[in-house]
Amino acid sequence: MAKIKIFREVIANCCFTVSVDRIISITVRDFVRVQLGYDLARPLLAAGWLTFSSHALGELVGGEVYQDDVGELSALRTRFVWYPHDVWLYLLASGWQRIGQEEHLMPRAGSVGDEPGSALIGSCLVRDIMKLGFLLEKQYAPYPKWFGTAFQRLHSAQELGPPLWRAQQARTWSERAEALAHAYEALARRQNTLKVSSTLPATVSLFYDRPFPVIHGERFAQALVEQITDPAVQHIARRRLIGNINQWSDSTDMEGVEKEKLRQLYT
Repeated sequence: MAKIKIFREVIANCCFTVSVDRIISITVRDFVRVQLGYDLARPLLAAGWLTFSSHALGELVGGEVYQDDVGELSALRTRFVWYPHDVWLYLLASGWQRIGQEEHLMPRAGSVGDEPGSALIGSCLVRDIMKLGFLLEKQYAPYPKWFGTAFQRLHSAQELGPPLWRAQQARTWSERAEALAHAYEALARRQNTLKVSSTLPATVSLFYDRPFPVIHGERFAQALVEQITDPAVQHIARRRLIGNINQWSDSTDMEGVEKEKLRQLYT
């Protein structure tokens, strides 16, 4: 049985050497149990994928492998290199659903004089857009310390980065709305390019008769859901588009909750 020796952490091109007495010898099966809370001997269902944090999956498949004679670790990494296709579509749909639910709230808060509230909602939207950027490029997003650094390495960062930064720095809700509108449109164009769902308008329009530019994220969510064919994922999508653990919770402690309890959210 293959064993892994973990002796250094390599993140964002920075190496933190660990003392010899912190070398860990562990089997591949136990490594996955510690990393994901999942036993490789059990079937991995769609709901199970949604209980794994993206940074834990990224740590599982990232970094250098210096020796793997029996190929057990390489096979593991191939298995977890990315989500199953329909789970991926569900995560994309959930990300767009979040945008659709809040994109109109940012300018509405600002228009009644609540600039702090508008800025707070705007920051949440910036993060949701960045998370969708990772998903669209099939990259696991790291935890907050490295989130921005990793985002800058995405292909989409060159186009998305400037308007998102303007949105963060905006002093008024109208400036923030204009910056976010550019980001919404760039994100929509990138999804249309992937051809994973029907092509939708990649230009913002008004929120009903209100003077607030929105991309109508819920339309992108619905278009993605319509492409899901796996019955298990269809069932999850019909219940609610909450996404995976990182899309509905910011709590680090939530990752320590028993996976069986988390899976109940999707079954």
